[in-house]
Amino acid sequence: MTDYLIRGARVLGGAPTDLGIKDGRIVAVAEVSGSTGGAVETIDATGLIALPGLVDLHTHLREPGREDAETVETGTQAAAMGGFTAVHAMANTDPVADTAGVVEQVWRLGREAGHCDVFPVGAVTVGLGGERLAELGAMADSAARVRVFSDDGKCVSDPVLMRRALEYVKAFDGVIAQHAQEPRLTEEAQMNEGVLSGRLGLRGWPAVAEEAIIARDVLLAAHVGSRLHVCHVSTAGSVEILRWAKALAEKQGGWSVTAEACPHHLLLTDELAATYDPIYKVNPPLRTAADVEAVRAGLADGTIDVVATDHAPHPHEDKDCEWQAAAFGMLGLETALSIVQHTMVDPGLLDWAGVAERMSTVPARIGRLADHGRPIAEGEPANLVLYDAGVTRTVEASELASLSRNTPYAGMELPGRVVATFLRGRPTVLDGKLC
Repeated sequence: MTDYLIRGARVLGGAPTDLGIKDGRIVAVAEVSGSTGGAVETIDATGLIALPGLVDLHTHLREPGREDAETVETGTQAAAMGGFTAVHAMANTDPVADTAGVVEQVWRLGREAGHCDVFPVGAVTVGLGGERLAELGAMADSAARVRVFSDDGKCVSDPVLMRRALEYVKAFDGVIAQHAQEPRLTEEAQMNEGVLSGRLGLRGWPAVAEEAIIARDVLLAAHVGSRLHVCHVSTAGSVEILRWAKALAEKQGGWSVTAEACPHHLLLTDELAATYDPIYKVNPPLRTAADVEAVRAGLADGTIDVVATDHAPHPHEDKDCEWQAAAFGMLGLETALSIVQHTMVDPGLLDWAGVAERMSTVPARIGRLADHGRPIAEGEPANLVLYDAGVTRTVEASELASLSRNTPYAGMELPGRVVATFLRGRPTVLDGKLC
């Protein structure tokens, strides 16, 4: 393995520092300079920000079953290009990842691809059907060692089943990641409910459909003493419920609730639906400017714990159609860090240490990952990203590593660029290009 000497990197945006990488770990520069086993490659990182490798709790890799949209190979390439060294692959594949066999297949595909570590998310219910629990224990005991379970794309709407799932995962310190969407309130819903949805003639998606499930599940998690994670928070009301829930959990102890925000809910609003361009159709939908402001504030003050991409690739035929027939979802891995810089860092809502916490340290902790989200310090695994925050780029869909092209940011000028991503001391991206 080649050793690396990184000169002048600004760790978490601080003072310039030299970093040495040897045998997959971060070591003192003197040790690297004096190494005798193999070549040492020097990287000039002057002006670049060094962050721990990013961890995504919410990625759709589509394989098995929808390789026309994405594969583990292409999806992890996109992840590496975005600075991610670990992603959690959602269970809504075909077949659904509801057995030990399927999650092990996804895990092995990730190991074979080698661009970033892939941690499968197990389904909560068989076939995402919402009727009976999947093989949670078998998936937890499998080689994939699943700790996050979700029916994402569908809500576990039955409160009795949700309670049982929360109780079951306590045995192996698992977490239920809920897609908060009351199905009866969102039948045939197409966009955020409001004046605009009425004007456009699109069925509205009320904020309360998200908020009601979050409130219910917080109470269930408190009742059974378990871990709940809320996916893709999108409304101001949800932020307030989570703020109350965290205060309650701190007071009572013995249970926890965490939550994620997606980059698109930090930037885009429901006004974009007025174009009738399905590129902006996503679940949960883009909300109002007031909701965006509330989600940003919640992420800044820690009410929302992490940024997760909800990277949802689709082939062009699923998006190149009329709005109501189009699939929900948009790409997120390759632009996430730029969106966070634009919406959170540049306005002064977060510093780079805060970004590292919300995009690496805390998601790794929620997923119970031992070797990711670690500080950039001597002896730690060399999972890190070098990021140039001083440049701007125009997003070109055709240049993305993802197999799909459904990015809402095409043609948009965004700040920042990932220059290098290291996975256990091996570059998966170098000089902005895949290795």
